[in-house]
Amino acid sequence: MIYSILIGTQETYEALSQFLFMGEYYMKEYKHNEELLEHLKNKNVIIDDENIALNIIDNYSYYSVINTYKYVFKKDDNTYFENVHFDEIYSLYDFDKNIRVIFLKYALEFELKIRGVMGNIIAKNYGIQDYLNKTNFDELANEDDINDVIDSINTEIDKNKGKHPAITHYDQTYGFIPPFVAIKILSFGQISRWYGLLKQSDRNEIAKKFNVSPKLLKQILINMTLARNICAHSDRLFSFHSKFFMTFSLIDNTYKVNNNSTNLYMLIRSMEKFLNEQDYNDLINLINKEFDKLNESIKSIDARIILKIMGYPNV
Repeated sequence: MIYSILIGTQETYEALSQFLFMGEYYMKEYKHNEELLEHLKNKNVIIDDENIALNIIDNYSYYSVINTYKYVFKKDDNTYFENVHFDEIYSLYDFDKNIRVIFLKYALEFELKIRGVMGNIIAKNYGIQDYLNKTNFDELANEDDINDVIDSINTEIDKNKGKHPAITHYDQTYGFIPPFVAIKILSFGQISRWYGLLKQSDRNEIAKKFNVSPKLLKQILINMTLARNICAHSDRLFSFHSKFFMTFSLIDNTYKVNNNSTNLYMLIRSMEKFLNEQDYNDLINLINKEFDKLNESIKSIDARIILKIMGYPNV
């Protein structure tokens, strides 16, 4: 199955996607790490240095390293390919860990710009005190959704009074919190929801700053929130696939989308709209360097399968 994906068959790509999202290995009883290594050897995985392997799973856990990344090294019958080494699985774990750090760094830059632009435009259009009035939201939006967003913003403001310096300063000095200050303490998920409920004219104005459509910006915000949470919780990023479809043709109309889902490559490419040229090039180069390292470490399978799962074209 692995190698047929490399020549681009839709059926096998979808099969692997399902395989990657299967429930993780269920352990019926606790096993010591030494027992887990023995279990791995019984599955014909080669362990070159047991002390190093034991140290790795002592530090990062068998579940995080093996159970989360073993699937690309397995055949359809759930057995490992020939000559799979523990070090190869760990190399994939390390690759994913490193691209999470890289991705998060530039996602935070993207986030800073969204916070700045959105907070300033809301302040310009609705003032710095009464911007959370329901009349300042999309009249076609669900009223319960609007109330939920307003309540969540006010809750965050109240929680941060006396804790966050800027919130405390504005509260004690002026008795209100401007939107460009309030937006600093919100989660990215809250910002995404807030943007989606703004008036169409406001969404248009914000999106225009980044030369994207408001629809695409909303899609990017949702998917960026999901990917950012994966990074924050040290979950598997390279296989990121989201049911929240991104209209990627607005970024690259030659790209063939699989499964009507959003993958990591699409999200990385979308960041070109929000980062300066140097930052975007650095993002791409850093990820490429990590893949080059991975490619040197993996011999039992074609490492290009990782790029395919990430969504890279022409692999």
